[in-house]
Amino acid sequence: MTDLVVRRLLIDLDSPVARHWFSGDAFRTALFNALSMSFPVGEQFFIDSVREGLKVLPEAERSKYATEVQGFIGQEATHRRIHSLFNVQIEKHKLVNNWEPRARDRLKLLAGFHPRHWLAITAATEHFTAVFADWMLANPDLFDGTETRLKTMWLWHSAEEAEHKSTAFDLYRALGGTEESRVKWFKRITFIFMSDLVRQTVNNLHKDGTLWKWSTWKSAASFLFGKRGMISLTYKPWKAYKQHDFHPNQLASELSENWLQTHSDVFSVVGAKTQAAA
Repeated sequence: MTDLVVRRLLIDLDSPVARHWFSGDAFRTALFNALSMSFPVGEQFFIDSVREGLKVLPEAERSKYATEVQGFIGQEATHRRIHSLFNVQIEKHKLVNNWEPRARDRLKLLAGFHPRHWLAITAATEHFTAVFADWMLANPDLFDGTETRLKTMWLWHSAEEAEHKSTAFDLYRALGGTEESRVKWFKRITFIFMSDLVRQTVNNLHKDGTLWKWSTWKSAASFLFGKRGMISLTYKPWKAYKQHDFHPNQLASELSENWLQTHSDVFSVVGAKTQAAA
C-alpha cells in the first residue's frame, strides 16, 4: 500500500491568469487549459470509483485499503477544488469548456456498471496522468517564463498524481478485475481521452484566435514530438500498461518524492499519513 498525505496548496488563484500564461505560448496554454477543464468532473469520478469500489470489497479486505482510499479521496478532492478555481480564471478569456458536458453524458451510461469497471477506467486514466506527471517533473524548465504560482500548481498536481498512481489499480485487482478487461478499458479510454484532449485544445485555440497561426503549430510540433516532447517521451511508459504483468509501481516515483520534499514550503499538510499495509 501507499502512504498518502492530503496537502493544502498555498497559492492564490483568485487573481487573474494571463491569456497565454504558459510561458507566453498559445499552444502550451491551450493544451494545459484543456487538461484542467477535464479535471473537476474527472477527479469526482475517480473519487466515486474508489469509494464505491471500497464499499463492495469483502469486509475482511476493506480495512486493508480504507486508509489509502481516504488519502486518495482527499488528494483528488483538493485537485478538483484547485482546478475549479483555475478554470474560473481561464474562462474569463472567453474559453468554453465543451469537454466537461461530454464527459458527464458518458458517465451517465456507467451508472449501472459494477464499480470494478469504474475502477478500470480510473486506473487507465490515472496511468495517463502519472506518465505525464513524471514527464513534467523531469522537465520543469519547460515552465520557465510561467508565473511561479501556476508552475507550482502543475508540478504539485503532478507529484501527487505520481504518488497515488496505484490506488485504483490495486482496488480493481482486489475486486477480481481481469488483465484482459483492464487492457480493453485502457484502449477505449486512450481513444476517448486523446480525442477529447485534441478537441478541447483546438476549441481553445479557436476561441483564442491563434488556431491558424504558424507559430502555434510550430510550438505544437516541438512540444509534443521534439527531443523532449510530451508524446516522444511518454509513449513507451504509456504502452507499458498493456503488458499483462504491469503494475503502476514499475514506474519510478523518485521525482515525485523529491519534489514534495524540496517544496514543502508551498503546501500545508491537512491529512495524516496512512499506515502502510503489510
